[in-house]
Amino acid sequence: MIKHCLFPVAGFGTRFLPVTKTVPKELLPILDKPLIQYAIDEVYECGTTELILVINEFKLAIKNYFEPFPYLSSLISDTPKKTKLECIDNIVQNCNLSFVNQSEMLGLGHAILQGKKSIGNNPFAVVLPDDLCYNNNLSVLRQMQEVYLKNQEKCVVAVEEIDISEVSKYGVISGKSSSSNKRIFYVDDMIEKPTVNQAPSNLAIIGRYILTPEIFEVLDKTRPDKNGEIQITNALRELAKQGKVIAYKFEGKRIDCGSVKGYIEGNVFFSKLS
Repeated sequence: MIKHCLFPVAGFGTRFLPVTKTVPKELLPILDKPLIQYAIDEVYECGTTELILVINEFKLAIKNYFEPFPYLSSLISDTPKKTKLECIDNIVQNCNLSFVNQSEMLGLGHAILQGKKSIGNNPFAVVLPDDLCYNNNLSVLRQMQEVYLKNQEKCVVAVEEIDISEVSKYGVISGKSSSSNKRIFYVDDMIEKPTVNQAPSNLAIIGRYILTPEIFEVLDKTRPDKNGEIQITNALRELAKQGKVIAYKFEGKRIDCGSVKGYIEGNVFFSKLS
């Protein structure tokens, strides 16, 4: 089983300014629960209990979210609201949370590298809370975990079909589908934010990964892109050329809550479920 998960949450969320000047984007609520809680709940449901959150010195509110608040707990202890904090308490009591500082925002690959010491020589998941995923059966990460357990020693990335005009926003894969499972693709290449003409497909990588520890060695050697960022897509590309990456077209719905429009869509979607 995958016991470790890394959450890269150090970004400043500038698309949501001015609110993200003081409130981390990951604490913005979908209904009454913040994005980070949805992400951690998905991971915990898979049996993953070693949780590493990559933050920065200005986003200590994320750390505070998981700290005990005895005064508030006592205020609601004899009210119908007493169960409202159980989702947090459950994680704190049953998981090992650690916080790692990312002093510079140098790309997702750089953020993942910050977790190297905490993860060690273990396979691990990476979950981006921006990508809010829903499935009323198996979560996206649970689906990916089942794929990984049948294909150990290979990384697994979640992909979805997107409109070809949107490919410049994503990492896009090239690969052949499995003859036994049309949702599985054996990746031979991938391109970070290609133009429409460069894109090898319309299968875009979203914010769910299961990575082998070999990724750290590759990331250490990955050169920054033209913006000075270390991209996880470029590191995975090296492993894909060695036949070590599988893409999985997940079942379920994914909402990009990293944009204001997507964030509103997320609230509307979950309000209809409640």
